[in-house]
Amino acid sequence: MYKADDKRYDNMLYRWSGKSGLKLPLISLGLWHNFGGIDSYEKGRELIRTAFDSGITHFDLANNYGPPAGSAEEMFGRLLQSDLAPYRDELLISTKAGYYMWPGPYGEWGSKKSLTASIDQSLRRMNLDYVDIFYHHRPDPNTPLEETMSALDGIVRQGKALYVGLSNYKPEETRQASRILKALGTPCLIHQPSYSMLNRTIEAGLLDVLEEEGIGSIVFAPLQHGILSDRYLNGIAADSRAAGPSPFLKPQDISEERLEKVRRLTDLANARGQKLAQMALAWVLRRGRVTSALIGASKISHIEDAVEAVSGLEFSEEELAAIDSILA
Repeated sequence: MYKADDKRYDNMLYRWSGKSGLKLPLISLGLWHNFGGIDSYEKGRELIRTAFDSGITHFDLANNYGPPAGSAEEMFGRLLQSDLAPYRDELLISTKAGYYMWPGPYGEWGSKKSLTASIDQSLRRMNLDYVDIFYHHRPDPNTPLEETMSALDGIVRQGKALYVGLSNYKPEETRQASRILKALGTPCLIHQPSYSMLNRTIEAGLLDVLEEEGIGSIVFAPLQHGILSDRYLNGIAADSRAAGPSPFLKPQDISEERLEKVRRLTDLANARGQKLAQMALAWVLRRGRVTSALIGASKISHIEDAVEAVSGLEFSEEELAAIDSILA
C-alpha cells in the first residue's frame, strides 16, 4: 500500500499562477512520453510516485498522449485508483484537447462539440469527476474564438474543470482569448508555450501579454527535447529520441556547431555546481516570469535532478551574459 513521503513538501517551491489564487510547483511532470500503452506501467508508476514524493503536485496530460492516444490518461487513472486516491486534493491534474483524437469533423480543433466530447472522454479515462485545468491545446483557425472560449467557460460552469488554460497561442491570440474569458467570468489561469535557452520566442511579446493579463505560464521542452542535457554530448545513442521516429527531434537538430555550444554551457553549469539540465531549468525559472517548468522523465534521476534545480535559481549578471554570448 503506497504511502506518500511525509517530507514531500520540504524541498519544492511553489508560485502563484498569474493573478489567481492557485500555486503550481516550480517543476511539473508531463506524461507526454513514457506513460502510454506501449510503456511499462510499473515504470510509469514509479516515476509518478517519485515525483509526488518530491513535492511535484502537478501532472500534465492531454487527450492524445500515449501512444496509443488516450492511453496516458488511462494509465494515470489506474494509478489514481490504486495509489493516489487518498491524495486527490493535493494534486493538480490537467488535460487538453485540440489535436487529432478521433475520426470525423469533431475529433480535433476547437468547436464546442469537440471540446465537450473530449473532456467527457478524458474524465472517463481517468475516472475523475473533474480536472483541475483544462486547456485548449492549439488555436483553431476555422472556429470563432468566441465559440472556443465559451466552450471552456461552459466546461468550468458544469464542474468538469476548475480552471482553463491555453497552449500554443500567439501573443495577440492570447490577449483576445483572455479578454473573452474575462468577460464570460472564467479568467484564463495559465498558458503553456515552448521555452528554453535555445528557443526564446516567447520573450518577443508573449511573456508581456501574460503579465498584462494576469496569466501564469508553464513552459514545455525547457531542455529542448534533451539537447540541453548530457544526453547527446557523445553522439546519438540508439535508444535516444533523436534516433527514433520523434517528429520533434531529428539528428540534424544535433549539429556539431550546436553541440559545441552545449559543451560550453555544460562547463558554465559545472562552474555553478549544476548539471546542464539543472541550469537549463533554473534559467527558464529565473526572475519569476515563468510559473512552472514542465519536464518529461524516463528515469528517476531525471526527476531528482529537476527537483534539485529549484535550489539554484539565482544567476549573476555575468553568468547570464555568458549564456547569451555562447548562444549568440
